[in-house]
This record gives sequence, structure tokens and C-alpha cells, in this order.
Amino acid sequence: MNAIGLIFANMHDDYIPELTKSRTLSSLPFGGRYRLIDFTLSNMVNSNIAKVGVTTRQNYHSLMDHLSGGKDWDLSRRMGGLYLIPPYGTVLGQSLNVTRLQALESSLNFLQRSEEEYIVIADGDCVCNMDYADMFKHHVDSQNDITIAYKPMCFDQVQSQHISSIKIDSAGRVIDLLVPNREEGNANAVLNVYILKRELLIKLINSTLSRGQQDFKHDLLGKNIRRLKIGGYAFTDVFFFIDSLTRYYECNMMLLQHNIRDALFNVQYHSIYTKVKDSAPTKYFQSAKVSNSYIADGCEIEGTVINSILFRDCIVHKGAVVKNSIIMQDSVIDKNVSLDYVLTDKKVVIRTESKLYGCPQMPYVLAKETQI
Repeated sequence: MNAIGLIFANMHDDYIPELTKSRTLSSLPFGGRYRLIDFTLSNMVNSNIAKVGVTTRQNYHSLMDHLSGGKDWDLSRRMGGLYLIPPYGTVLGQSLNVTRLQALESSLNFLQRSEEEYIVIADGDCVCNMDYADMFKHHVDSQNDITIAYKPMCFDQVQSQHISSIKIDSAGRVIDLLVPNREEGNANAVLNVYILKRELLIKLINSTLSRGQQDFKHDLLGKNIRRLKIGGYAFTDVFFFIDSLTRYYECNMMLLQHNIRDALFNVQYHSIYTKVKDSAPTKYFQSAKVSNSYIADGCEIEGTVINSILFRDCIVHKGAVVKNSIIMQDSVIDKNVSLDYVLTDKKVVIRTESKLYGCPQMPYVLAKETQI
């Protein structure tokens, strides 16, 4: 696949402010041992894209620490590899990359120095296992100028305010783009994955900016629907938009279903990679009771864990009961603590006898390094 990849890391940080005060949404932990960007980055690598740029805006130290040199994704190489693209500052001292188009403007040097014919653009905060090579074949066979990945779905109230949609004709050509959809009900959700020729993208960026336009979907795509052949690529497998705290909680908890886990992590030749940490296996003490839970390595379990997700190196002491909860890395649940619908960030300590309860629509959230 003669293409480079470009991942937007900061586009939706305001969706979950409770967890993104000091990190990008793309670097938000997910599923016990992963970060959200692992899915998009792994999709790139599994599709034989050997050169990937990641645009950043702010709070990207956690992202840099996680990605490092790209070794865990086989992107630490002399030719190609992983490129972090920080924002350029303006004369007034304001940072760019607030919008996709500004992020693309900051990436122009990366785009111009590349030699590959095509580019795959994607967000770094969506959960899926997608074969971009199959989408690329569809793009070439359809002779599209631009191909947009979409998924037929039923929009709820929150999604209708965040997610865009497209209308396509019987030939698979995009005839309308709604940014955002704004209506509940069935529609073709834009998955923010795009394929086009690299030179065409550079021309579109410069043409759009020269007219004082600032929006990627409204201006670069929407105003070229009639001039360019823009087609749709239907993706019908598991795809999670992380557009709210409730959605983040729900998507994590859906990993407790076998069919969801298989669709994401058991796809032949399409593994999801992440930063490797040499933790010891999880230790289950004689008093431990665990059912229907997703527990990463390095944990120590003496208490009860039910319908929950525990990240690496968590400790659940004797007498503690953790139900319907997400406990992130290095957290400690002390003796006789009771948790139900609780979501903790990293390095949280909940001391003896504490009782915390939330609900499915609004889990009880504890910020990073909280001690109660």
C-alpha cells in the first residue's frame, strides 16, 4: 500500500474533560492495557503503512511517553517510521491545530517531504479494528478522488451533536455531508477515516486556506462534493465513538462481551498493539472472588471483583467489593471498600471502609492520584 498515515490526536479533548485535563483523548487508557490511539495506529501498521504522522496540540506529554519512538508498533525505523507533529505558534503566541484544517496546515512539511502517492487520514480516539488496505482497494477500484469511511447507525441525542453523516447515491457517491448530523435516528455516520492522493490533499489545503476558510469538513470536503468524486466506504463491524464520559464507560464495559472482544482483538493478522510493560502475572489470593471481569497483568486480588475492568498493577485488598467499575493503573482499593459504577483515573487510593456508588448513566469519577 503506497500510502502514508496521518492521525489527529487532539480533535475531541473537550468531550471528556474529567479525564483529559492533563492528556489528549487519544492517550486515554482503554480496555485494561491499551490507549485509544493504539487502535488507529495498529490499523495503520496492519495495513502496511510504514510512515505515520501524529498531529498534536496540547497536553501531549502522556502521548509522547506512550508512543516513544514507535518501537512497539514496528515504526522505529530509518526509512519511514513514526513522526510527532507539534503545533506551530502564531505571531500572537496562539497555538494552531485547534481544527483539522489547522492541524493539516501544521503537517504540510510532513506531507511535502513524503513521496508516497496516497494518504490515509484518521482520528486517534476511535475504537475499531479496520483494514485500511481493503478501504484503499475500494478507493482505487471506484476511481474516487476522496473516499470517506462510514457506518450505518442510529444516532442518539449526544451523537447527533458530535458526529457527522453523509448521504450517498446508488452508485456509492457522496451527495451530501452534514456537520454534525443534528438529528436523531438512522444515518451514515462519518468515521473520520479518509483516503486520497497526497498531492491532491496538499492542493486542497492550500486552496481552502487561501480563501480564508477554516473547516476541514465544511470547506475542504463539503464545498468540493460536486467538483470532486467523493465516495463512501461502508464499515459494518464494531466501531466506538468516544464522545462523552458515559460513552467511554459503556464502551469499556462492552469488552466484557465475547463477541465485542473478538471483533476488536481476535482478528487474524490484525492484532492491536500497545506499549509493552514487563509486569508480573496477576496474583489471585485464596480469598479472591472474580467473575465476568477484564483484568490486566500485575494486579493483586484479595477481594471481590464483579463485572469490572482493572488496568495494570491494581491492588484490591481483602474484603473489598468492586462491581461494575473501571479501575485504572496503579490504583489501590483498601480493605472493606465497596465500589459500584465507579471510574478511577491512574494512581487512585481508596482507603478502608469507603463506599462509593454511581450509576450506568453517570459513573462516580475520581481524578488522577486522588486519595480518599
